[in-house]
Amino acid sequence: MKNELQIFGIRAIIEAITSGKAIDKLYIQKGLQGDLSKELMRLVKKNGITMVYVPVEKLNRLTKMNHQGAVAHISPIDFYELENLVIKVTESGETPLFLILDQLSDVRNFGAIIRTAECTGVHGIIVQKKGGAPVNADTIKTSAGAVFNIPICKVDHIKDAMFYLQGSGIQVIAATEKATDTIYKTDLTIPSAFIMGSEGKGISSSVLKLVDVKAKLPMQGEIASLNVSVACGVFLYEAIRQRL
Repeated sequence: MKNELQIFGIRAIIEAITSGKAIDKLYIQKGLQGDLSKELMRLVKKNGITMVYVPVEKLNRLTKMNHQGAVAHISPIDFYELENLVIKVTESGETPLFLILDQLSDVRNFGAIIRTAECTGVHGIIVQKKGGAPVNADTIKTSAGAVFNIPICKVDHIKDAMFYLQGSGIQVIAATEKATDTIYKTDLTIPSAFIMGSEGKGISSSVLKLVDVKAKLPMQGEIASLNVSVACGVFLYEAIRQRL
């Protein structure tokens, strides 16, 4: 699977970006020079692609082929435009249910969340282009293939996505222990979007200020929080319970 999602060579990567392929991660050899590499850097910056500089030994481990100082991982799926997806869902007559992931970094958590989201009828998952977990072989495996059945949108900024959803009549609900009320007191029968934070930091404070509702799960034990994929599952199934 990993080899199928990997391309190498500066010109090949430039062509992939130009043709609209979604690049999950790009590895560039330290000190790389030349006109082609400058063109690649321009495209990387323009498209907000996650890139890391690495020694040539790292690239040699990634591929035995002539990589020319650049190796990229291509997403195995095509990403959706958020605006088009929201319009499509709204016009379908169904009550929208979206999921926003704020800098979630663990691919296995990502895969588990995708699987649960697909099972609960989520209309789309929204992630930020930079900083989040990629859709790679581990994500696909953990999602049990659900990644191919649910629309995923990549956006430049989470906040802009929130503003668009709110402007479309969709309430944004933060899953946070900083909330006063539990999720069970929140009306989920109306158009809704849950936002889940990263494993370590939770939802960023600047994003938290913009949500419509803050909700938490009641905790009975000594540990203060659940794994994010487990918490996400509880939130989504509460929405299903209320809507049935």
